[in-house]
Amino acid sequence: MKNKIITFGEIMLRLTPENNDRFVQCHSFEAVYGGGEANTAVSLSNFGVDCAYVTKLPENGIGQSAVNSLRQYGVDISNIVRGGEQIGIYFLEKKTSQRPSNVVYNRSGSAIALATDADFDWDKIFEGVTWFHFSGITPAISDNLAGICLKACKIAKEKNITVSCDLNYRSKLWSGEKANEVMSEICKYVDICIANEDDAVGIFQINPGPEVANRNEYIAEELMKRFPFKMVASVWRTEKSITTFELQAMVYTDGRAYYSKPYYMDILDYIGAGDAYCAGLIYAYIQNYEPQKMVEFANAASCLKHTVSGDFNLVTADEVYRLAFSESGNEVQR
Repeated sequence: MKNKIITFGEIMLRLTPENNDRFVQCHSFEAVYGGGEANTAVSLSNFGVDCAYVTKLPENGIGQSAVNSLRQYGVDISNIVRGGEQIGIYFLEKKTSQRPSNVVYNRSGSAIALATDADFDWDKIFEGVTWFHFSGITPAISDNLAGICLKACKIAKEKNITVSCDLNYRSKLWSGEKANEVMSEICKYVDICIANEDDAVGIFQINPGPEVANRNEYIAEELMKRFPFKMVASVWRTEKSITTFELQAMVYTDGRAYYSKPYYMDILDYIGAGDAYCAGLIYAYIQNYEPQKMVEFANAASCLKHTVSGDFNLVTADEVYRLAFSESGNEVQR
């Protein structure tokens, strides 16, 4: 059976001061579109996977521009609902040297935030679909969306569709208590969970103590005790110097952890790196890669995203494969 993947969430307009300026000093912004599940959809489409994105966007020029940003990379936009008055916006100050990144959201009252259950016919949307992906950001946007996500997951499970969720806890969107309440119900229907330590602590208060050596394994084991996950995956960055980071990933399945090799890298743009990891993981899973090969591919996808400006990971599956498994490194491709 041919794989078809649905991702569901909010695509936003991202505004970033040019030249790494601060908000208070900038006079112009770089404008691109992005959002967790949209980023994952674009990555999968670039990998050659049949992928559709579901959201709600206003019927105006900005909404259409967001749709076009997906269409140009081959994402199926036929199930995008039109309505509402505005698109969500986020402002980003990029991390520079010791100055951390800073995000300011302007998404209250966006088209997707005001969406209702009647906007999405999941029986129709899920026709011929084999995989459904969303993140914890989506149910955090509004109570309506929390209910819509739960309904979508229930229908997906009834149809034997694989469900994956990137927990992606955002404290600026909801409290840990609210996230725990909502995600504890939704996760009953999730097969593959992507979660880092911040997600586990912020949502489920799974906090490995300082005596725990393998923290990611501990988190995966604790999550699998609570929920019927088939796999828990994670990716993390470790700062080695002001400009150099180590990137590594893990998948945990069938009682065993598999770790990727690390990459040491400079970062052009880190936004969307976790979404690139999700796409790499989904792609490797549907290609029936064994777990070690799966985590290597997914980590390499995330690594390459750090070299691409904007939210979308504009690389091919062949490029990811070469990084993950070729000994040629980053030599010129001729």
